[in-house]
Amino acid sequence: MNTMTDTSADHDEAVYRIGDLAEEFGVTLRTLRFYEDKGLLKPTRVGVTRLFSKRDRARLKLILLGKRVGFSLTEVKRMIDLYDPRGKNVTQLKVALSKGEAQMRVLEEQRATINTAIEELERTISVVREMLAESDGP
Repeated sequence: MNTMTDTSADHDEAVYRIGDLAEEFGVTLRTLRFYEDKGLLKPTRVGVTRLFSKRDRARLKLILLGKRVGFSLTEVKRMIDLYDPRGKNVTQLKVALSKGEAQMRVLEEQRATINTAIEELERTISVVREMLAESDGP
C-alpha cells in the first residue's frame, strides 16, 4: 500500500489514496467515489487526487460491514453521522444496538424461510430421484 503521511500541524495521520483503499477493501474506485458523493466518505483533495484519512478508512470498514449485514446506505450513514469524536458516543451505540438487533431478527426470519425452502426442495428432489429410479426398472 502506498500510504502517504500528512505532517501538517492539523493532521498528523496517515492518508490513503483512492486506489490503496479500493485494493485493501476489494471495492472499485467507482464505489469509493459513489460513497463520497453520498457523503459517506469525505476525502480531502490535493489537486485531482483524493486523500482519505484513517477516519475515512474506519468509515469505509463500517459501510462495508453494514452492507454485508443488510443495512441500507441511508441507515449506515445515519449511524455513522451520530459519531462524536469528543464524546463516548452513547447515542450512536444505542442506535447501532437497536438497529443491529432489528436486523438480526430480519436475518433470522430469512434464515428460517430459507431453511424451510431447502427442506422442501430436498423432499422434492428425493421424490424425483425415486420416480427416476422406478422408471429405469424392468
